[in-house]
Amino acid sequence: MDVIVDRCAGLDVHKRTVVACVRTPGTGRRKRDSEVRTFDTFSDGLVELRAWLIASKVTEVAMEATGVYWKPVWDVLDGHGFSVLLANPAHIKNVPGRKTDVNDATWIGQLLECGLLSGSFVPPVQIRQLREITRYRRQLVEERAREVQRLQKLLEDAGVKLSSVASQVLGVTGRAMLEALIDGERDPAVLAAMAKGKLRPKSELLARSVPGRFNSFHATMARELLDHIDYLDLAVTRLDDKVDVLMVPFVDARDRLDTIPGIAKRCAEIVIAEIGVDMNQFPTPGHLASWAGLCPGNNESAGKHKSTSTRSGNPWLTSALVEAAWAAIRTKDSYLAVRFQRIRKRRGEQRALIAIAHTLLIICWHILADDTVYNEIGTDYLAGRDQPERRRKHLVAQLEQLGYTVELAPVA
Repeated sequence: MDVIVDRCAGLDVHKRTVVACVRTPGTGRRKRDSEVRTFDTFSDGLVELRAWLIASKVTEVAMEATGVYWKPVWDVLDGHGFSVLLANPAHIKNVPGRKTDVNDATWIGQLLECGLLSGSFVPPVQIRQLREITRYRRQLVEERAREVQRLQKLLEDAGVKLSSVASQVLGVTGRAMLEALIDGERDPAVLAAMAKGKLRPKSELLARSVPGRFNSFHATMARELLDHIDYLDLAVTRLDDKVDVLMVPFVDARDRLDTIPGIAKRCAEIVIAEIGVDMNQFPTPGHLASWAGLCPGNNESAGKHKSTSTRSGNPWLTSALVEAAWAAIRTKDSYLAVRFQRIRKRRGEQRALIAIAHTLLIICWHILADDTVYNEIGTDYLAGRDQPERRRKHLVAQLEQLGYTVELAPVA
C-alpha cells in the first residue's frame, strides 16, 4: 500500500505509559523503518516524548481515544508543529493474532502513514472546559432529582402522604412542614396551618396527610436528605455562574439557538458545549447527526433490511435534544408539533420523538453555520408538500419499485 505520510508516529496510550512508534523512510532494502520507545505519563515523560518526536522530524501523530488518558498527551503535543489525530478505537482494530502494546503502536503508525485513519472531533480548550462543567452540572441536577425521590419514599414509609396533596414536596409549604416534623412537631393542625398560597384551601387534606408514623429515624434521614439537596442546589448555582463566564464569547450563538422552539438557554449551552460553534468540523448536517447518534442505522445484508436503530453517539447531546423535543412538540402552531403528529401516526411516539430531536440538531447546524436565527415555517408547510402531482409521482414510483408498470388514465 502506498505511503502518504513519510514521517509519522503511532501512540498507544495507557494510564502509566505511552508506547510510541515512529515510522520513517527506510534505509537499504527496507522501505520503512520503525523505532519504538516507551515513556511514562508524568509531565516530564510526556515532554521527553515530544522532544523525541521533534528530533525525529515527525509531522503527524495518531493515538486512540482511550478514556481520559489521551488528554494530557494531546495537550503536550498540540500546537508544537504536529498534526495530532485522535482516532476512534473501533477504526483501529488490530489483525487477529498476538496482541502487544508494541504491535498496537506500530499498527496505528502503519494505518496513519497510509492515510487510513480519520480523526475524531476534538473541540478547542475553552469548549472542552465548558463541556466538562455542563456535564457535571447535569449530573448534579440528576442527583438532586434522585434525592428528592428518596425523600418522597421516606415520607411514604413514614405514612406521611404529603406528595398526595402538594405537587411539590419541597415547595414553601412542604419544606416548612418537613422542618417542623424534623424538629418534633406532630400536631396535624399546627402543621396544616403552615400552608401557603394555593395550598391554604387544602388545609384539611394537609392535616390528614401528616399524622403517619414519623419518628426519630425518619427525622434523621430527612435531615440528611434535605441538607444534601441544599448542598446540590448551591453547587448547581455555582456551576451556573461559571458557565455564564465561559459562555461570554458564545453569547450570540447561544441566543440564536434559544430562538428554536424547545431549546432554552441551558439546553443551548449544552449544545454549544458538545458540538462547539465552528461547524467546519461537520461538513454537512448529516455528518453531525451521525456523530451525535441521532440518525437511523443502515444494516442490510443479501438484500434484507435488518435493524435501523440509531447508533451509539453522544449521550449528553442526545438526551438534551430529546428533552428539548418534548418541549418543542408542545409548542402550539409550530412546524415541529405538526411533524411529530404526522410521524407518530406511521412510526409510533418514540421514533417520532427521535425524529424531532434529529430535526432540532439539523436546525442547530444551520443556525451556527449560516449565522442566522430560527424561522418558523408554520403548520402549513407540510400540507403544502402534499400536492396532488407530488403525491401521484410518489405513489407511481412506489409501484414501479415493486415491479409494476403504471399507466394512469383520468376517471371518466
